[in-house]
Amino acid sequence: MAADLLQQARSGDRDAFAALVEPYRGELHLLCYRMLGSLQDAEDAVQEALLSAWLGLDGFEGRSSVRTWLHRIVTNRCLNALRARRPAAAPAPVAPDPQPTRLGELPWLQPYPDLLLDGLPDDNPGPEARYESREAISLAFVTAVQLLPPNQRAVLLLRDVLGYRAAETADLLGLTESAVTSALKRARATLQATHTPDRPAPVPGGPDERALTDRFVTAFTAHDVPALIALMTDDVWVKMPPLPFEYRGPESAGRFFTAAYGQGCTISRLIPTRANGQPAWGEYSSDPRTDLLRCTGVLVATCTTGGISELTHFETTVAPYFGLPRTLRPDPPR
Repeated sequence: MAADLLQQARSGDRDAFAALVEPYRGELHLLCYRMLGSLQDAEDAVQEALLSAWLGLDGFEGRSSVRTWLHRIVTNRCLNALRARRPAAAPAPVAPDPQPTRLGELPWLQPYPDLLLDGLPDDNPGPEARYESREAISLAFVTAVQLLPPNQRAVLLLRDVLGYRAAETADLLGLTESAVTSALKRARATLQATHTPDRPAPVPGGPDERALTDRFVTAFTAHDVPALIALMTDDVWVKMPPLPFEYRGPESAGRFFTAAYGQGCTISRLIPTRANGQPAWGEYSSDPRTDLLRCTGVLVATCTTGGISELTHFETTVAPYFGLPRTLRPDPPR
């Protein structure tokens, strides 16, 4: 079937080409997301890569599978995007009170909707893979990968996440095997220093996770700071990309939430969803002009058996990827 589609595509049949590459679109998008850390950038990279594949179809000699050929194209497209990426020239925002614990480095980071993960063959990586699929999509892992130089990032994802062998990775990237081995060694060392492996966590969607998140929603929407902080681990992080402000530890997080609620935070409803294999919610605040609840962001939580270890707030631009409505009607009075 694939051979027939390939032959038809080479004769100029665009529909045949679309059918040929469609089974791989989801995993290509996920690879681009892991490389770039941004949903929007990943979409652009996939579109550009597939156009490049269509235009370069005559150059595909069939020495590798279509999947491997597409991995080569999208990985190199992402490398080009990373090398062209420049820091924003906008002035740094004034830090609010309370002062953040530190300033983050990833203003482009976005969450990945779980609904895009359904049925992906990425759940079955190659024999060389070192990371389970769940860890390799977590926000903590994607964040740590973003701190690697482009070549190291590509090598680590191809080798340790997708499971390509060293020789295959070298061929995909146009490098020598020794260069791949060296880049992988450096990438692993950096990741070990910056990324804490997933700690014991409740079963996703299971009763323990639901109990924790139900208590969180109740405390968060009631603006009950002591109850909220009681659900967090001793090393909890609160983040809000693209703003660089980060708050580490319960005391710092408590000051942040106290200030936020005291300065007019009106979030009164959280609509559940999932992102990066983690519990997430659309945040909705009262709009006094329309008497509606308006979406003001997406909140993602990292849950462990010891409590919530990370909370990351993202801007409303990512809400449509989760199918979250822009507005909701408030609950009728009881």
